[in-house]
Amino acid sequence: MTSERLTSLTPGMPIPFGGDRLARVSPELAVKFLAGDRLIVVQETGDLLHVPAGVQSLAEAAVGRAAEAFAALGSASDDEISAFFEAFAGRLADDDVWAPIAAANAEDVEAAQARGRTTTRLVASGKMRAGMIAGLRSWRDAEASRGRLVERIEHDGWSVEQLTAPLGVVGFVFEGRPNVFADAAGVLRGGNTVVFRIGSDALGTARAIVRHALEPALAAAGLPSGACVLIESAEHAAGWALFSDQRLALAVARGSGHAVAQLGAVARQAGVPVSLHGTGGAWLIADESADTARFRAAVEHSVDRKVCNTLNVCCIVRARAAELVPLLLEALADGSPSERSWKLHVVAGDEHHLPTEVLRSKVVVHRAEGSRLEDQVETLPLAELGREWEWERTPEVSLKIVNDLSEAIALSNRYSPRLAASLIAEDPAAQARFEAEIEAAFVGDGMTRWVDGQYALGRPELGLSNWEHGRLLARGGVLAGDSVFTVRTRMRQWDVTLRR
Repeated sequence: MTSERLTSLTPGMPIPFGGDRLARVSPELAVKFLAGDRLIVVQETGDLLHVPAGVQSLAEAAVGRAAEAFAALGSASDDEISAFFEAFAGRLADDDVWAPIAAANAEDVEAAQARGRTTTRLVASGKMRAGMIAGLRSWRDAEASRGRLVERIEHDGWSVEQLTAPLGVVGFVFEGRPNVFADAAGVLRGGNTVVFRIGSDALGTARAIVRHALEPALAAAGLPSGACVLIESAEHAAGWALFSDQRLALAVARGSGHAVAQLGAVARQAGVPVSLHGTGGAWLIADESADTARFRAAVEHSVDRKVCNTLNVCCIVRARAAELVPLLLEALADGSPSERSWKLHVVAGDEHHLPTEVLRSKVVVHRAEGSRLEDQVETLPLAELGREWEWERTPEVSLKIVNDLSEAIALSNRYSPRLAASLIAEDPAAQARFEAEIEAAFVGDGMTRWVDGQYALGRPELGLSNWEHGRLLARGGVLAGDSVFTVRTRMRQWDVTLRR
């Protein structure tokens, strides 16, 4: 078999994928593709991903720096790693250092708004800054995880120990949230290094954080500069190039569902393990034994802002619909972050459970591209019950009236991203059945907004894993810096005559 370099593409050119299918090169791709560029063919979908040579070079260099840093980090002490986290936090807490970061962020926000992009999680607010500082200091104080004893087995004349060990270079692609830097830097606690690619909306903020806080902190602690590397490219191709680099020990992606799924496919076909965090949207079920006050509070406290654990679908048993649907509407209004504005999507056939005046109402809906007047209630087919609503300041929730708990669980297992689910029920047997049968990584009996590594476990998270593609193997749904490790097995022999 011979192989040649791909140097050009022609419109309509067939590209095999998936073993028995063909994708065709578009005229636009044919024009853009130059000698030295890469074409990544996603074997799951046939997507043709163009990686310009310059972007590929940036990604390769970043991973190379991180790989060299990983080798050097093995001789760094845990105290030096702790010193890095304190230095990073200290610089973010310094107003003189924060000023250029805030200025860069203001420019990013203005540019994103001009493009009609969402800025809900882009703004580097005082709360976000404080959270980053607290997260870094929690890693400073965290127990060192390198060489932690997992298990010891004694034999006659010798023993075997299982010890945690660093994993390697972690590739991390995330959306425009500046605070994720503090979350992802946590992989250094276990002796790993990281390469970042951040969404274009927050690239300016990211550059400023690296320049004014991250790199000086690494230098102050005596750690290699390649321990945390930012790929300074706004192109999606940078993420594809990063995730296809076989030197990665783990690829982590968080953001929108399609983009994350595509990145995961690129990594998997390159043989790189992945941890994907792309879909969320929590489900809340009200059983026949639901307490009205608990139900109302759970809804209200689950729609205060749009993140992955925000209430997305509410199922109410038919026997309690007349009582609980009005409470749902009240809670949406009270929990709304914007002038009691909310929008409901009700599964077709269930709209008669809503008041006539609500069905006829219009509401100002605040979206990234601007505010507009829309129907307050719209119907949707059952097949779209799992659709995740992306909203800015106007909560959007889907409603399904179910016959019983069994139907609600079945619908969640079929249509939800299998991330977070809550059951409002006073019946202990119902709660036990719910936990046994629901396919979700996070389950509860109240608000859904508790699902967060920092809030629930006191550990900044890299992401939250769902069970959409199957249950996770040997680890929980919160991926944090100290959960990125492998296991090394070590033998100690004191009987020199030992033989098999």
